[in-house]
Amino acid sequence: MTVLLFFPFILLLLAALSSPSIASDYHEQLILQPLPPSSLLASFNFRSNASQASFEQQHFRYFPRSLGQILQHSHTKELHLRFTTGRWDAESWGALPWNGTKEGGTGVELWAWIDAANDEEAFAKWITLTQSLSGLFCASLNFIDSTRTTRPVASFKPGGDHPASNQLHLLHGTLPGEVVCTENLTPFLKLLPCKGKAGISSLFDGHKLFDASWQSMSIDVRPLSPQGSEGLVQIEQTVDMVLDIERSKRPRDNPIPRPVPADQLVCDTSKPYNSEDTCYPLEKTSENEWSLSQVFGRGINGPCPITEDGSPGAKTVCLRVPHERDVLVTAGGSETKYPDGFTRCFSIDSPRVFDLVLPEQEIHSHVPLVEPILHAERTIIGHGQERGGMRVIFGNPSSASSVDFIYFETLPWFIRPYIHTLQATIAGRDGVHRRVPASEIIKETFYRPAIDRERGTQLELALSVPAASTVTLIYDFEKAVLRYTEYPPDANRGFNVAPAVIKLLHPAGDNSEGGSPMYIRTTSLLLPLPTPDFSMPYNVIILTSTVIALAFGSIFNLLVRRFVAADEAKVLVRQTLKGRVFGGIVAIRDRISGKAEKVE
Repeated sequence: MTVLLFFPFILLLLAALSSPSIASDYHEQLILQPLPPSSLLASFNFRSNASQASFEQQHFRYFPRSLGQILQHSHTKELHLRFTTGRWDAESWGALPWNGTKEGGTGVELWAWIDAANDEEAFAKWITLTQSLSGLFCASLNFIDSTRTTRPVASFKPGGDHPASNQLHLLHGTLPGEVVCTENLTPFLKLLPCKGKAGISSLFDGHKLFDASWQSMSIDVRPLSPQGSEGLVQIEQTVDMVLDIERSKRPRDNPIPRPVPADQLVCDTSKPYNSEDTCYPLEKTSENEWSLSQVFGRGINGPCPITEDGSPGAKTVCLRVPHERDVLVTAGGSETKYPDGFTRCFSIDSPRVFDLVLPEQEIHSHVPLVEPILHAERTIIGHGQERGGMRVIFGNPSSASSVDFIYFETLPWFIRPYIHTLQATIAGRDGVHRRVPASEIIKETFYRPAIDRERGTQLELALSVPAASTVTLIYDFEKAVLRYTEYPPDANRGFNVAPAVIKLLHPAGDNSEGGSPMYIRTTSLLLPLPTPDFSMPYNVIILTSTVIALAFGSIFNLLVRRFVAADEAKVLVRQTLKGRVFGGIVAIRDRISGKAEKVE
């Protein structure tokens, strides 16, 4: 299966946008596709261009000035930033949108090409870039240090047109434990020309976006050199989310799900155990009703006025449903159906609020979902606090052709893998497992070992999975013991391990022709490390302080206190400073009382 068969509606979108993206300065489009069961995939795409000359002279029009100045200061020629939460359910939703090129691993993922004379200068500019982006997007990108930075060899290729004179250095960093929230959405919206006030960006609501089952925000900046025109700098922002329709339709003032009343239950009466107090739900044959205002909480606040293709007829909203299903739109929107039988697009020609309604209707055909070319699963195996293992399972569902890909894995420095223990196992559809030499599956290997507290482990493998087979790779590793100051406050939760990146290759093994590459990312992992009992130092400090206080008090009391007889105590009291003061007070009192008697 080639890229030309992967996600037809995405390819239709790219074909429609290929020429306008160069001629226009700004373009935006929203693609909606219902997914089983009762889910909705919403893909927002924003693209703007700036001439290379105006970009270098800091004459910004549609390109955000805040991001442009950061790229110029850090000498970054191409940038890719990802914010992702949740997990994509490939078994229910099919293949990733955009061939996986717009999605990143869980948390934050960043890679960039920096123009520098050597590796040291490139890393210094990389630190400048991460710290600047950290402040711009309110994220913890400043924690991407040398231990979280790698230099991939074959997993990423530049997506722009770079002059041969540039000395580009690729650096890649991840933060799998970063929590993406509205603090990151607000700076993302500020980079857009309409800033969420008009156009499809007016649908963004932090309560809806981060309540999704899966969501990803991406920013791509790359130089372009189209034929017959001057060089351009293009920025593309994408937001993909999978919303639960029934969950999103609940009003904000009543977000708690409540059971359906008994008189509204639809039960399968053919079941023998059906009764007044027992109900087996009857499977629905009709599609649920939903609209933009119900799912997103609002409609589209008219077209973005600064878009150059915002003229009448521009396809701003596209929907992937069978043509037989009824779709209602507000006044000012026109519909265009495509001959594939499932794609229809709408243009927003009125400044009024645009809404799209799909009433409940019984449908006999559904939009076909493309099965992923490769299934990948990665887990940590083993037991104990000292050693463990990594198991990666690759499944090829195709029965006709093998799958070639590059597997890129980044491990923290406190995981010390034993590459010589790498084992490969192949299992066919008959369920028979056979162990084969790793060289039969692994074509090429690039391995950069870790240095304690300086850099992590980098592993890149060129693999091939035969048709209708499952390949399992297993290797052992050792867990390092950290210093007590290196443990986070939630050390018993575990340490985050970044997701692995899988770059699928074309049958010819080259992505330079035939379309963009395809990417898959595994889920992140939690690694338990030997963790000391941090309550013991506290107990020791408290016990030691108590013992010292008792011992010091007793010894000091014995050294300072004097033991005398009772008759000598009165004489000693008078001799002491306290006694003298007390005696002076008594003398003054006696004098005052004596003068009072003489006056009488």
